Amino acid sequence: MPMSNFARDISRRLLSLLVTGLLALASLPALAADEDPDAPKGAAVTVLKAAKSCFSNLVEVTGLVLAREETAVRPERQGLKVAEVLVDAGDTVTAGQSLARLNLPDGGGSALVQAPIAGLISSSSAVVGAMASGKGEALFSIISRSEFDLVGLVPTQDVAKLAVNQPASIRIPGAGDVDGRVRRIAPTIQPDSQLGQVFIAITTNRRLLVNSSGRALIKTGQSCGLAVPLTAVLYGTGGTVVQVVRRQRVETKRVEIGLMAGGQVEIREGLIEGDIVVARAGSLLREGDPVRPVTASADAQ
Repeated sequence: MPMSNFARDISRRLLSLLVTGLLALASLPALAADEDPDAPKGAAVTVLKAAKSCFSNLVEVTGLVLAREETAVRPERQGLKVAEVLVDAGDTVTAGQSLARLNLPDGGGSALVQAPIAGLISSSSAVVGAMASGKGEALFSIISRSEFDLVGLVPTQDVAKLAVNQPASIRIPGAGDVDGRVRRIAPTIQPDSQLGQVFIAITTNRRLLVNSSGRALIKTGQSCGLAVPLTAVLYGTGGTVVQVVRRQRVETKRVEIGLMAGGQVEIREGLIEGDIVVARAGSLLREGDPVRPVTASADAQ
């Protein structure tokens, strides 16, 4: 019996589907061959390389801004009266500059009070009409050469790290950041507080206020080694560890840390330069976990 057109159409469609299926099956081994069954398929993690860096060893000091040396100015004679005041507190004067004019007793003329040294007038009691003498209250106090110290206290364990001429960065409210150097270290420790005293010479042309507070960071040395972000370090009962990536899997490395600065921490032992470190370590990552490392940008590092 001859095959109808309808039956022939059905046969052609079945044959087409059969060929398509056979071709799909034939391609499966090739696809499987392209895939590595051992390749990790874990979460993406940001990584960076452990690199060399230098850290400053710092000692922190808090204290007060004090005049290094003050000179009191009084007239040499007795029984004088202030006739004219020529300078005010806060003025900077030169050696020999006239500070006030005084009337001599019994109308015997006038005399000038002059600055014995150059410096900053820190205080003045001179008032027109007031009496002045060589034994009374000083008419003026001059901070010699406008020199100031930050006088602060440091713990006993830090005193041994200090030395004369070590540089310091000082922050004084109202004056901002100024430079300084260790000028003197007290030879004794205060028995009640067990703190040592240090005098830091301040270098600045800015106007400073006596007795204002300040905070200094004294650079006592420098250590150079490997560095990683603070976020890469985990602290636990078993010690301090860093997570590194090897062959796209997590490995936990115990490390010894050192100095810290600017969001970085010194690694003294446990890593080598170039190790791939997880930038933000965490408890969600465990030893042997597969990961897909993504290198951090230069700005992020």
